[in-house]
Amino acid sequence: MKILALESSATAASVALCEDEALIAQSFRDTGLTHSQTLLPMTEELLAHCGLTVADLDLIAVAAGPGSFTGLRIGVATAKGLAWAAQLPCAGCSTLEAMAWNLAGLDGELCAAMDARRHQVYNARFRAENGTITRLTEDRAIALEDLIEELRGTKTTQIVLGDGAQLCCEALTAAGIPARLAPPNLRQQTAWGVARLGLELAKAGRTVPPEELVPVYHRLSQAERERLAREKAKA
Repeated sequence: MKILALESSATAASVALCEDEALIAQSFRDTGLTHSQTLLPMTEELLAHCGLTVADLDLIAVAAGPGSFTGLRIGVATAKGLAWAAQLPCAGCSTLEAMAWNLAGLDGELCAAMDARRHQVYNARFRAENGTITRLTEDRAIALEDLIEELRGTKTTQIVLGDGAQLCCEALTAAGIPARLAPPNLRQQTAWGVARLGLELAKAGRTVPPEELVPVYHRLSQAERERLAREKAKA
């Protein structure tokens, strides 16, 4: 199965082409340019270098959330646009679970953390064992204090990854919870992880047509929160 994967949930953008579990090509950029400037050109360039078109693909996978609202919208819109013309199935992938697949070769508990601001992290916990990933929690926006309480008393080292890894690891360690950072080259979200999770979703029959692909934000945007506050104040 040829899978094109897109990742634009945070500051970096990446695109990967995989044949089942094998990585064929990947492009990764964290240069400060917006995803609207980089993601589609990266995709077109990668496919051209591989001598392929969208019609040659079997699946388009994308990091659908959580993450930057703008980044997720750009990634999902790009995936929908590419898939629509060729009527390809899409896999909307959890950003956190896709990150965990980068560490599937390790054995241990993984704590994926993205900085969600407002004293929260987007977080999910997983177990890596025998080359596969098992979920321990659902994706959520959670206060660091609540995550600490959830893990308090554990003797199992948490391998922390994601763009909130440093913040999260320091908080866990300060609370006496054993934690260590994932290796730098495996710590950030990448399109390869999205492709790997996309393959699992395809095997499980959990793909969707492009018109049904949507971002998953896990909390309201600032504009929505402010609107609800104004409505509550008027009530």
